[in-house]
Amino acid sequence: MTVERVLLAEPRGFCAGVEMAIKALAWMVRSFEPPVYCYHEIVHNRLVVERFQELGVVFVDDVAEVPAGAPLMLSAHGSAPETVAAARERGGYVVNAVCPLVTKVHHEAKVRAQKGYTILYVGHAGHDEAVGTLAVAPEAMRLVEHEHDLADTLAAVGPDAPVAMLAQTTLALSEWQGMLDRTREQFPALWTAARNDLCFATTNRQAALTEIAARADAVVVIGSANSSNTLALAKVASDTGCPVVLRVDGPDELDLAALGTARVVGVTAGASAPEELVEAVIAKLAPAEGVERVRVTDEDEYFPPPRELRELMPALDTLAALLVGADPARARALGGPLGADRERDASAVLAALR
Repeated sequence: MTVERVLLAEPRGFCAGVEMAIKALAWMVRSFEPPVYCYHEIVHNRLVVERFQELGVVFVDDVAEVPAGAPLMLSAHGSAPETVAAARERGGYVVNAVCPLVTKVHHEAKVRAQKGYTILYVGHAGHDEAVGTLAVAPEAMRLVEHEHDLADTLAAVGPDAPVAMLAQTTLALSEWQGMLDRTREQFPALWTAARNDLCFATTNRQAALTEIAARADAVVVIGSANSSNTLALAKVASDTGCPVVLRVDGPDELDLAALGTARVVGVTAGASAPEELVEAVIAKLAPAEGVERVRVTDEDEYFPPPRELRELMPALDTLAALLVGADPARARALGGPLGADRERDASAVLAALR
């Protein structure tokens, strides 16, 4: 079997929240002696996690495992309020790398709960983001994971109760829209955010994949099995009708025989998958006629480093300037090595950590 052409989805791969989190943890690694601790996986990607583990990052599922005074980062998926408080009580340098879009959902949950709403949260049980969000207002929130769960959940809500609906940011649009439509039929006054909770990057990647899946004989989705947005991409490709859909962590998992007689193969990557994996998968596919890039939109969203790291940056810029014999004041005025964060690509930062 010879692959003739690869249709490469654009956009794909790292979203703004993942870019921010990876670059932030990279600066933590450079700024503190190992070990640096991270509560939960910084993002759901095996290569990213393993790369940081090689540099002395220790990933934990309970902040109680972190020695008192040790530097700690909280993952991009968001943490329960009590977890954030417990982390800060341990006395070390704590950086909260939660994605701003997840923070938005946390704020919505808190406000709606204070106003007496019953909040239906559409998400995946046990996912780090869902666990953290549900903990914001546990008495007011009800998790709805599947459409077949929705009828029972709605039946338990009083007919006159004010109802709000929030979403895990990494859902497929189809997972959210069906739930939303059914709930609104029963509760016409249903409150939802003016700008829906689904991550714009997740939606963009799904739109790009829909475009290429309709033209491809097979689709390869790059990303880890515990990545919600990656699994959503695989579902989108299947729902589009593509006959062969493979989800792989990277080139080592790609079974070319599983592509069958596919001549045109679509390739995309979940929001936590680095570009080096995309390049390696395409190299293994070795398309005879090359790669066609299929762009549906441009993304220029940028999330600055977490507040705690921004407060540390002036000191790090000064130290960096002193190490190379530069004028610290001039380095700070010019933005310094950390001040140029926006221009840095997280995939390049990650690759440079090897």
